Amino acid sequence: MDAIGLSIFSNRIDAICGEMGATLQKSAFSPNIRDRLDYSCAIFDATGELCAQAAHIPVHLGSMAFAMRDVVATINWSAGDMIVLNDPYKGGTHLPDVTLIAPLFINAKLIGFVANRAHHADIGSETPGSMPLSSNLIEEGLIIEPALIVKNDGIEQRYFAHLMEKMRNPQESAGDFIAQIAANRRGLMRLEALIAKMGANNYLASLQYLNDYAAILARNSLTDIADGDYSFSDVLDDDGQGNSDIVIKTRITFDSNHITVDFAGSDHQVAGNINCPLSVTAAAVYYVFRCLMPPQTPACAGSFQNITILAPEQSVVNACFPAAVAAGNVETSTRIVDVILGALAKALPEKIPAASHGSMNNLAMGYVGDESDAGWDYYETIGGGMGASAIADGLDAVQTHMTNTLNTPIEALEMKYPLRVTCYQIRQDSAGKGLHHGGEGLTREYEFLAPAQVTILSERRKHQPWGLSTKGSASVGVNTLNRTKLSAKQSFHVVAGDKVCITTAGGGGYG
Repeated sequence: MDAIGLSIFSNRIDAICGEMGATLQKSAFSPNIRDRLDYSCAIFDATGELCAQAAHIPVHLGSMAFAMRDVVATINWSAGDMIVLNDPYKGGTHLPDVTLIAPLFINAKLIGFVANRAHHADIGSETPGSMPLSSNLIEEGLIIEPALIVKNDGIEQRYFAHLMEKMRNPQESAGDFIAQIAANRRGLMRLEALIAKMGANNYLASLQYLNDYAAILARNSLTDIADGDYSFSDVLDDDGQGNSDIVIKTRITFDSNHITVDFAGSDHQVAGNINCPLSVTAAAVYYVFRCLMPPQTPACAGSFQNITILAPEQSVVNACFPAAVAAGNVETSTRIVDVILGALAKALPEKIPAASHGSMNNLAMGYVGDESDAGWDYYETIGGGMGASAIADGLDAVQTHMTNTLNTPIEALEMKYPLRVTCYQIRQDSAGKGLHHGGEGLTREYEFLAPAQVTILSERRKHQPWGLSTKGSASVGVNTLNRTKLSAKQSFHVVAGDKVCITTAGGGGYG
């Protein structure tokens, strides 16, 4: 395959993932998927190796790339099947992220899979928004082990009804699940059409060329790094259960273009829900190294084949069942990125930026109704400041690193829920200083028009985002209820007229 043919092929399969995502977004019922775009789509080969992905959510895609091999190997696949799962210890990330996987058969031969993962604000948790201040996986909602949701191209109605029984708003939840089914069906249709045009053997050979090309680009991106060890450590503020300053430590070893990322020395898994399954840790590692590769590097398994990840079992970065993980997917993954970047800054000081605001600033809320009132669930993440680099100031008020979602438009939020957004602005003077300044954080304030329960899972409220200069550290974030300061992780009830304000951290400065 020549360079032009390879580029066309790569863009074709990437476009299939993009069309799957568009189908999911346009079909979904919830603002979390439709407006915030909290979903991801990808294509895999018959063994579960990543072939292509759209530019969606890094923590979704990297974790699927890491875990799919084990997932697909355990199932006896048939044409017309679709599997659903969310178990963090069997290929998922945290319970709200629900994955649907569908196989593609050509002439009775398994050719590959399409998959999508979407965040459900209601996954059966007792706490609205399904991001509780938990200390056990069971408390976080419905655990979905890999199971058939579609068989012979028809929805398994009994199983589907069982899932919906666990949801507070089954109509909205059903709409989101069916949107995920529709996205996979669109992916199967487009991939089958591509293979019919190319021929199955040519398609599989093209995948091998793509992986070989990606591996070359990945190796070449590391030629500026001298062989040796580079270490860094950072801490999480707390776990919401009384443990604070939780250490994440890494040592990155470069040896003849092979990379070993070792998390020995990281703290033991904790009582709170900031623990990570290994798939989430892998997603953070893959994300950072993908950022070092050229933009044209294909998003396939070949990009990561020279990376080995070591993480002690029962640690905060490789937790074991039944450790709670709801915030590990969002907060700890972000801190792992900071730790990897901190180590690489010693090897590539001109290419690595300062720390960004370091939190997805998770806000979950809702009202548990009764038989006459279904109640409501909502969840969103809030941006902050991006770290500065050697060539530019950091961006203000953006989502960074492991999330790639949008904010929910205020109009959509106020139309659907009993909320009023009374302030949404850039937080001035929150950025770290330096030759290049970090980005500024955000202030977002909500007035509740009815009683609700609120859960905040946030970070960088105690430890500043670090800069790569002597005065480069950024301001920490602050959470308040009616101007009274809250802790970084807290669950509480509000009444009509109460105001919750989330003020996010800035990004670190450079130079």
